Amino acid sequence: MSTPATPRTRTEPAVSTAVSKELRREVLEANLRIPRAGLATLTWGNVSGVDRQAGVFVIKPSGVAYDVLTEEDLVVVSLSDGSVVEGHLRPSTDTETHRSLYLAFPSVGGVTHTHSTHAVAFAQARRPIPVLGTTHADTFNGPVPVTEALTPEQCAQDYEYNTGQVIVDLLDRDDTRAREVPGALVAHHGPFTWGADATASLEHAIICEAVAEMALHTIALGTVEPPRHVLDRHYTRKHGPDAYYGNPGAA
Repeated sequence: MSTPATPRTRTEPAVSTAVSKELRREVLEANLRIPRAGLATLTWGNVSGVDRQAGVFVIKPSGVAYDVLTEEDLVVVSLSDGSVVEGHLRPSTDTETHRSLYLAFPSVGGVTHTHSTHAVAFAQARRPIPVLGTTHADTFNGPVPVTEALTPEQCAQDYEYNTGQVIVDLLDRDDTRAREVPGALVAHHGPFTWGADATASLEHAIICEAVAEMALHTIALGTVEPPRHVLDRHYTRKHGPDAYYGNPGAA
């Protein structure tokens, strides 16, 4: 019987050989932004970032408070089989959901999961977040969809991986659709968002929560169907070959 490895202490930081320092730093900063953005209570949220060339991704450890989280605490996980490649802590319980999304959508470079209040309200009601104005259309080219509920069988075995699979099925494993609508609500659970990297996935989580809150207020007042051409204009000025929003290279 093999002897378990002795866990490293915080005074003995691990040195990453599987991923770059830049990726670790980006994933750490994205995780630290979760509470700053008001997206999490306690430790209810996590961000990961993938290095496809190395075949691994970096993710927050399970249950570690944001105010003590360090680069050395982050866990490096194999993209192919979900095994821990580096790290002295257990990875987030949502790790297999992240891996499921990375395997299904080649364009995804980062994934964020939170339990932000307004987006969760839509998930618990099993209602998509509707497109009610241009703020939503700036980022999501359509409603933020909601999955089917997981079956008893999906919950009994490989629950976290199957959580990702219901999102994959919802988007028909379509990478273009995943780029155009970079987020989904898992029924009765909460939002998962993604993007070209960890930072983008976190920003999409912030936007998802903001438009969910706006939608709830709008529904309370009474909705008016927005003109499709206005929504399309707002999406295409930020995305696609004719985009002109912002200044590339500017800080």
